[in-house]
Amino acid sequence: MKIKGVLGTSFLVLTMMAGMASAETYRIGFVNATKVFEESEQYKAARDRLQTEFSRREKDILSNQKQLKQLEDKLQKDGAVMTESEVKRLERDILSRRRKLKNAQTEFREDLNLRQNEEFKKLRTQIREVIQEVGKSEGIDLIVSDGVVYFSKKIDISDLVLDKLKKLKK
Repeated sequence: MKIKGVLGTSFLVLTMMAGMASAETYRIGFVNATKVFEESEQYKAARDRLQTEFSRREKDILSNQKQLKQLEDKLQKDGAVMTESEVKRLERDILSRRRKLKNAQTEFREDLNLRQNEEFKKLRTQIREVIQEVGKSEGIDLIVSDGVVYFSKKIDISDLVLDKLKKLKK
């Protein structure tokens, strides 16, 4: 729509002023999603659960790495004085252990990533629900998060969200 002349300019100015006047009645909040996620008790609890769940497998992998390193060191150090059949047997053993270790590491990473995704997806859903509750209870019309270039501390409701999450944890 094209508006010409003085009337058009006045209309445009009035429209902008009306928009600015009505914009002042809206409440806007900002949530630092990363801060809320990483500082929440739920995140710490999920991280501890994952650590407990995967610590035994991690220790087994570290133990297998140590054993493999010892065998490689033995081959390096004693290979010259060993018989050819002993060297070949040790090389096959090292190769077999390397393969098993690599497979175990891959499986471990995949399982850990899967479980992290499960745990953190639940937490993100819970955080989103709490942010919506805070918005409603505080009378906030718009809550923004990632991708914000600037926000002032007076619209940052991250601490309110963290407080509500703490109450949910108890």
